[in-house]
Amino acid sequence: MDEVTADAYLRRIAADRPTVPDAEALRALQLSHLRAVPFENLAIHLGEEIVLAERPLLDKIVGTRRGGFCYELNGAFAVLLGALGYEVELLSARVFGPEGLGIPYDHLALRVHTPTGPWLTDVGFGRNSHHPLRLDSTADQHDPGGVFRIARTPEGDLDVHRNGEPQYRLEQRPRELADFEVGCWWQRTSRRSHFRQSLVCSQLTETGRVTLSGRTLVITGAEGAREERELAADEVVPAYRTHFGITLEREPVLLGG
Repeated sequence: MDEVTADAYLRRIAADRPTVPDAEALRALQLSHLRAVPFENLAIHLGEEIVLAERPLLDKIVGTRRGGFCYELNGAFAVLLGALGYEVELLSARVFGPEGLGIPYDHLALRVHTPTGPWLTDVGFGRNSHHPLRLDSTADQHDPGGVFRIARTPEGDLDVHRNGEPQYRLEQRPRELADFEVGCWWQRTSRRSHFRQSLVCSQLTETGRVTLSGRTLVITGAEGAREERELAADEVVPAYRTHFGITLEREPVLLGG
């Protein structure tokens, strides 16, 4: 990533360029990213190709101001962090679900090294921590998104818990972006994939969160205020533009199983 693209990415997330690549700057960058770039799986239901490579990811997130899911969001964020001077490693995780752990390469998260230690950075897991989590601590970590704890498994993996519930199991071996292509393909095509069976666009806000799931718009605000309503067909595309800055030519249609 060149300096021009890095500056464009920083403008996309309304963030300042860090003077030094430290933990404090990482904290600000993650929060800015979560508030500016939505978690969304619209590409699957619009029949768009998802390419896990630097240029296509940056073109999508920075150029066309779209969002994405974990492979895209954390993949692109890793490129930005590297350009800003951070040492970044891509880690594979398996998400805990009703039937146990998901497939290998189910999720992509980041380990970011700073002078004060390693951090788990994740801008691609929907409702998750607002700030990076210490990877070298097993203590409770209080965050606006909940109380998080990282526990080591007997095999040497790391289980990430939120409010006492396991979220995903993180492997510690660094991976390459291309390693996640099979997982991404499965998420797009398998009848068992949650992303194929649901249509979601969700973004953190300064006071809460806004989510558009199908035609159901949910806006949460301060002190638990919640507004939910069903949109009419002609309201959906404008809602993507109004709430997420996403310009679509047509409404995404759920593919289903």
